[in-house]
Amino acid sequence: MTSMRVVRNSRKARVAAGALMLTVPSSAVALAVGQADAQSEIQIDVSSAHVGYGHHVTVAGTVPSGTPGQAVALEFARAGATTWHTVGSTRIGTGGHFRFVRPFRQTGLLRAVVSAAGQAQRAAVLSAASVAAPSSPRQVSVASEFDLRRRSMDVLGGQAVEVRGRLLPGVRGRKVRLEGRSRGGWHVVGSARTSSHGGFQIRYRPSYGAGSARGQQLRVQFGGDRLNTHALGRAGKVTSFSESVASWYDDAGNTACGVHAGLGVANKSLPCGTRVTFRYGGHTVTAVVDDRGPYVGGRTWDLNQNTAGALGFGGVGTVWSTS
Repeated sequence: MTSMRVVRNSRKARVAAGALMLTVPSSAVALAVGQADAQSEIQIDVSSAHVGYGHHVTVAGTVPSGTPGQAVALEFARAGATTWHTVGSTRIGTGGHFRFVRPFRQTGLLRAVVSAAGQAQRAAVLSAASVAAPSSPRQVSVASEFDLRRRSMDVLGGQAVEVRGRLLPGVRGRKVRLEGRSRGGWHVVGSARTSSHGGFQIRYRPSYGAGSARGQQLRVQFGGDRLNTHALGRAGKVTSFSESVASWYDDAGNTACGVHAGLGVANKSLPCGTRVTFRYGGHTVTAVVDDRGPYVGGRTWDLNQNTAGALGFGGVGTVWSTS
């Protein structure tokens, strides 16, 4: 009986010792992981979560218990990608602080990591569990941008105009819409897909009188995608002229509209005060409807003496007009 009790007590002692052996390493690992988490949390903040194409973003951060002079890298992963690329490097300053200022052209994620050299340096002094892990990623959305020349275009007799430019960054297949302003709003008048370098060309045939004497304002628009957000660009204006027959007269200061415009024109139906641009013989003049007429078949306009003189117009002839 005594020997049996000794065996049982011995077995209990071995089990207790084994339990102690299992407990101690587990506690040690938990403590090491806790210490590693405290030492590896790199905190970063970005100056803006949404910036224009090519604009700079400031990334400021801290490395708790970081060593001054230790190298830190800024990494970027393009939207939808799984690979990180180093886009900048700096060194930890006093208090564990660091700072990056970098331009960005595409949407993606940013994070800061202790560089490989810095990791090796710390690992030589600390345990491998004490090496700082990358910071939590921060997203930066970057707008696209149009590169095009804003210009005024005159179109005769329903000819087409072309609007050309580039959408940056240059990516193939992006849809660009051309919009014209009329009736108090913007309306799509054409579209095209970008080439491999972001180039596009849109042909647009404006209707007669588009935009009246002041011309129709044009703009291009990109709706955005995974890599870049929305972009808008002014493309200038287009003025459409049509052929019509005019005569001229001396209004003597008296008009059916009750006002006398210095550069006046008579028309049978347009509202008084309507501005109309005329082109004739290489000259361009904008006149105001201030009278009624002409009451002769086949004629649309009666130019007063000042308008006719500014155009170098005499008698009866063909002019180009915006209405």
